[in-house]
Amino acid sequence: MMELEKLLLNRDKRAIARAITYAEDDEEKAREIIRKLYKRSGNAYIVGITGPPGVGKSTLTDRLVKNLVEEGKKIGIIAVDPTSPFTGGSILGDRIRMQDLTTHPNVYIRSMGTRGHLGGLSKGTYMAVRILDIAGMDYVFVETVGVGQSEVDIIKIADTVVMVLAPGLGDDIQAIKAGIMEIADIFVVNKSDREGADKTVLELNMMLDLDMPKEWRPPIVKTVAQEGKGIGEVLEKIHSHKEYLISSGQLEERRKNRIKMEITESVKNKLMKDVFAKMGNEEFDQKIQKVMAKEIDPYTVAEALYRQILERRE
Repeated sequence: MMELEKLLLNRDKRAIARAITYAEDDEEKAREIIRKLYKRSGNAYIVGITGPPGVGKSTLTDRLVKNLVEEGKKIGIIAVDPTSPFTGGSILGDRIRMQDLTTHPNVYIRSMGTRGHLGGLSKGTYMAVRILDIAGMDYVFVETVGVGQSEVDIIKIADTVVMVLAPGLGDDIQAIKAGIMEIADIFVVNKSDREGADKTVLELNMMLDLDMPKEWRPPIVKTVAQEGKGIGEVLEKIHSHKEYLISSGQLEERRKNRIKMEITESVKNKLMKDVFAKMGNEEFDQKIQKVMAKEIDPYTVAEALYRQILERRE
């Protein structure tokens, strides 16, 4: 572990890969690494890329990262992909789209399957971001799975959230969704060479006008990521938002909320581990049978299980 920690601080890609694998499969080892190296974290700027499927999130991320790499920045990318409910496997299509970045010495890309975790992120995302931060990345891009209405968890982990939309894909309806509107710091209308791009921009502006006044009004940028058009402007808006967060004190507030969420997730994962361990025994199976026979209700069983876990921990 000492050798792994040393390599991690030198941004060794194999060490980063192993540490993130621990975050997904062996949380205790990942926690041990983060505990020892926590003081080295807190320098990376986290950018969330979210939006419905098919709008070009991976292509946009690829172009943004290439521009930042040219500036000499060190970048980590976490691309969350949907997981099969049958095999537990993931297609990892986002990594394929950014394949030419994988060999760059200043870029580390990791695809992570959701493994049933809702909200657009994967269970190990919080730890993976922390590991990339410890490894000395200047920016960490987190691209969500693209599930549409429910992927609002990104606001809990990102400093700046970029919402990507595209004309002609029903995104005008998605934009009206209150939760989606509220999490975006920057709107990007990608594939803006298509018909309907101006209409999408107009609808977004109308929705922003109806929203409560804010100090930061999310800008709307039109891009054609495939051709690299508008990428510089998106980066400019990300930098402007970062400056706004720092000057207003909101960056500190967001990071405080992130730490709170990280602690909450850690506690929840430990409790769930205990719950599933209890569920495997014969006594629990007997209680299930009693619930089936209507002799007891599921909520009473849940309360008893909760109390057992607490008593054991005390």
